[in-house]
Amino acid sequence: MNGLSDVRLKLYGGELEQAQRNPAIRTVGLLDRVRLMRHRWATRRALLELTPAQLKDIGLSREDAIEEGLKPFWRS
Repeated sequence: MNGLSDVRLKLYGGELEQAQRNPAIRTVGLLDRVRLMRHRWATRRALLELTPAQLKDIGLSREDAIEEGLKPFWRS
């Protein structure tokens, strides 16, 4: 491992220890993930409803919009 990886592991380990001591930290992380998944679900559904002109404005084809819009909300 290089030094940077060691630092990341050390920092991540410290975050895990903090989360184990403080349940509020775990709750915030869980709420953030739920919000992210809900945001993905809503935006992907909205993407499927865009008109061809709106898709052109954002630089997407109908096929791209369908592919992204049909992704499950848990996938990035």
